[in-house]
Amino acid sequence: MISSDPTHSKGTILLIDDLPENLQLLSELLTQLGYTIRSVTSGRMALKTLNVKQPDLILLDIKMPDMDGYQVCAAIKADETLRDIPIIFISAMDDVIDKVKAFAVGGVDYIAKPFQIDEVVARVESQLTIQRQKNILQTEVKKRQEAEEVLYQSRALLSSVLNTALDGIAALQAVRDSQGDISDFRCLVINPVIAKVFNRSREDLIGKLVFKKFIHRINETLFESFIAIVETGEPLEADFYYPLGESSWYHFVAVKLGDGFAITVRDITARKKMELELQQANRELQLLTHLDGLTKIANRRCFDEFLAREWQRLSRTGQPLALLMLDVDYFKPYNDFYGHQGGDDCLIKIAQAVQKSVSRPADLVARYGGEELVITLPETDLAGAITVAEAIHDTIAALAIPHQASGVSDQVTVSIGISSLIPMLDFSPEQLIHQADQALYLAKQQGRDRYCTTHK
Repeated sequence: MISSDPTHSKGTILLIDDLPENLQLLSELLTQLGYTIRSVTSGRMALKTLNVKQPDLILLDIKMPDMDGYQVCAAIKADETLRDIPIIFISAMDDVIDKVKAFAVGGVDYIAKPFQIDEVVARVESQLTIQRQKNILQTEVKKRQEAEEVLYQSRALLSSVLNTALDGIAALQAVRDSQGDISDFRCLVINPVIAKVFNRSREDLIGKLVFKKFIHRINETLFESFIAIVETGEPLEADFYYPLGESSWYHFVAVKLGDGFAITVRDITARKKMELELQQANRELQLLTHLDGLTKIANRRCFDEFLAREWQRLSRTGQPLALLMLDVDYFKPYNDFYGHQGGDDCLIKIAQAVQKSVSRPADLVARYGGEELVITLPETDLAGAITVAEAIHDTIAALAIPHQASGVSDQVTVSIGISSLIPMLDFSPEQLIHQADQALYLAKQQGRDRYCTTHK
């Protein structure tokens, strides 16, 4: 059993929730895992408690009677002695606008109820780790007058640790132009794991300006995020995709270090695979209640929910999202000629054929309405979406379903509209749907039995 002795605690956490049962549940679970827990049932009690003793982390509910969580967070961040305490909101309010407001008032994370204790622990430990790193860096900065001296002395001190670390570790210094703006970062400290990613020796990388070029290959928007670490002092952590041998997914934590930053990179490919497998298992369970009654593929409701989730997820990772909108050519004449039962049979064959053509577990095939299907392809650019569209087109052609009432062929054909973009929280998923619909209209205008994109 893990001791709850404060001297051996993994960290002190203050729980703020007006429901005693919530406090008791979280308090018991986190105490068993080695954290020291204090709890209060109102915002005003919390502020009084904080003036006596500061915790390492705060878990804060939103809906409370005297002061809601937003007001409590704002009051804490307004206090110079308390503002650095990380606050994680934990609430049943799961709308995007609630989450945005939580981050706007100073929250560092947001956990939706009902929660999984593994998720709570992972997020708590992540914030505590960042806080520890931040405290270490602040201590080092106070001891040294010049940031340059910190970086060079740290390299000599950490070299033995860096060489044996399983994670990638590096320290980089900002390089500024004549206007004082950061134009790149110079490698000061780098361990063998990071050097392997660059496929070069450490000697070839130390002192060189290679960071900007490398990071643009992963995600062009990330470079500005690293500049923000230096300019604001706010740490940054995220997952990114970069195929390298048997690994492809990594997680990094970057914190300000003088006029630059220190970064730790961990290979999370195995975890990502497990997440994708779990997503697939959950999706299969959801499909039991989200199936289209006729075609037995996902229905419109399932598609809407899936698209909204992927839009939010990919807006954080900066990965593209593609959508294919498929329509059966001259389907009304088909129904008139072969009868509605014949039309239903045709739709079933096409839906199942498309389902088999889309092989990735992360993708979703759904009936959009009538004779229209949609195929959602996360982490897929336009070229990848075109490849899928070609495969679907060939598969349906191979079915060779007769269609004597068609205006383009003696067998059933389809038109496909393709769109792909990188989601942003400032925009709606409807933009992706609209582009795919416009591309589908273009395919019909050009004679059907083809795919089109909205890009030239």
